[in-house]
Amino acid sequence: MSYRSVFRPGLFEGRTIVVTGGGSGLGRCTAHELKALGARIALVGRTPEKLDKVKEELGDKDTFTFAADLRDEAQVKAMVDGVLNWGGRIDGLVNNSGGQFPAQLKDISLNGWNAVVANNMTATFLVSKEVYLRWMEQNGGAIVNVGADWELGMPGMGHNGAARAGQVNFTYTASIEWAHAGVRINSVIPGFIASSGLDRYPERAHDVLRNVKGRIPMKRHGTESEISGAIVYLLSEAAAYVTGIALRVDGGLHNNGKSNFYEVPDHDRSKPYNGFPLYRAPKVLE
Repeated sequence: MSYRSVFRPGLFEGRTIVVTGGGSGLGRCTAHELKALGARIALVGRTPEKLDKVKEELGDKDTFTFAADLRDEAQVKAMVDGVLNWGGRIDGLVNNSGGQFPAQLKDISLNGWNAVVANNMTATFLVSKEVYLRWMEQNGGAIVNVGADWELGMPGMGHNGAARAGQVNFTYTASIEWAHAGVRINSVIPGFIASSGLDRYPERAHDVLRNVKGRIPMKRHGTESEISGAIVYLLSEAAAYVTGIALRVDGGLHNNGKSNFYEVPDHDRSKPYNGFPLYRAPKVLE
């Protein structure tokens, strides 16, 4: 079965798009949708086996894979070299790689803090800058950074909140500095998404992950396809006048967090969109 995208067939025909963190979860789903819409895909991540598996799923021997630690500038430069040698161009970039773990500020070591900041902010900067300098400064393009909602703080994951705030602020700044080159850069801010990434959290976090839907006005977790759809829109020509935004896809959770006087009634009126035939729910939600 092919990906059931809501976008027109051939939308990205002739375009080359890099997806970091492409070996699983949101990156995997996004790669499938972009491929279904005609894009040539470069999958980037840390684990070659995961990238090769997604390449096999895509059914396209032309798909490019490159294993790299995107916190390391030399490896980022080598990755961009590899993509340009393979594809000759980079029309779109999805900065989806990242990682974090639950911990209170008092329990976070310097190494832990630095690792999360590097994963979620520094890598976004390094990859975006290299792609801009090597291709987009002269040819234009679109960048989408996948982040997390930091605006009200992130108690229990303060290192991630700080990194994601920096990531979005980088997006805002780059959208101005790179506009003259025809480069658009935006962020997508997922809420609680039923993705494989949930299974990487420790068992002590499982009850929170399962029960959070009670706080979400739409009373459910989001799907990988709902994030992919937002990414595809921002990469597409329909968003030609959209740059420097942080688009929340969170079922209204952020706004509900500011309300003290209203409780959303339980309901089942929000119907999920899932166009990804290979999707499997994370074990923690089964």
